[in-house]
Amino acid sequence: MAILVIAEHNNAALAAATLNTVAAASQIGGDVHVLVAGQGCAAVAEAAAKVAGVAKVLVADHAAFAHQLPENVAPLVVELARSGYSHVLAPATTNGKNYLPRVAALLDVDQISEIVKVVSADTFQRPIYAGNAIATVQSSAAVKVITVRGTGFDAVAATGGSAAIEAIGASCDTGVSSFVGEEIAKSERPELTGAKIVVSGGRGMQNGDNFALLYAVADKLGAAVGASRAAVDAGFVPNDMQVGQTGKIVAPELYVAVGISGAIQHLAGMKDSKVIVAINKDEEAPIFQVADYGLVADLFEAVPELERAL
Repeated sequence: MAILVIAEHNNAALAAATLNTVAAASQIGGDVHVLVAGQGCAAVAEAAAKVAGVAKVLVADHAAFAHQLPENVAPLVVELARSGYSHVLAPATTNGKNYLPRVAALLDVDQISEIVKVVSADTFQRPIYAGNAIATVQSSAAVKVITVRGTGFDAVAATGGSAAIEAIGASCDTGVSSFVGEEIAKSERPELTGAKIVVSGGRGMQNGDNFALLYAVADKLGAAVGASRAAVDAGFVPNDMQVGQTGKIVAPELYVAVGISGAIQHLAGMKDSKVIVAINKDEEAPIFQVADYGLVADLFEAVPELERAL
């Protein structure tokens, strides 16, 4: 039994989410192969070969895969999957959620989304109802197509492996889509999904200007700054800061929720955090039910006091 993991990368570096996905693949059992599809991605392939538990790295280096357009990546993955793989795994990232459903459709199999636990080679657990319940699902598909929620698995070591690297000459430029451009948000703070500490604000922040209070605390902690959907919908902060079921899923070592009531949809995106601290003036706020530490206080007094103490 061989398992294919599709690497998440930017053609220069291997993304941490790949390490979590390899961890899930290792728990299934069998040889783990990693596909690196990109352009000028030799450094990524070398990094993937060093990952613990990886037996082989397949490299598809072609202009068609430069930006991982799903219309081009999906046929490549399908071709490989039909060559003898029992499972195809990808991180539950924007990219993974874009091309893997196409892979499942082309293979005419069901997709199992955002697993958080491997029970056996054909049985997995995944959250449903905004994380309020965990479903155990079993698949009889010949090829099991799975996205992996990174927060559910501890990453394998990025070093220690010595996998063989094999170039594959696949070119799957379908010609039905083209890359136009991208705007990458630049910040001196850590990226939200990879940060060890996250400070988030909610509707209680009242306006976008007040997020400066959180930025001051985050800068002293070396933390990323997030927000609830209520804060994003109110226009306080941009959409890429949203944490929750319809935003980003985070599981930092420390999550500080400020002025966030704790709606189910928000909890689904952060409840796997190792330590949760909540600051809210409403002692009945649902956030306190999941918090390890809770402070019932006016955030406009408590946050500046916290910043001064730090």
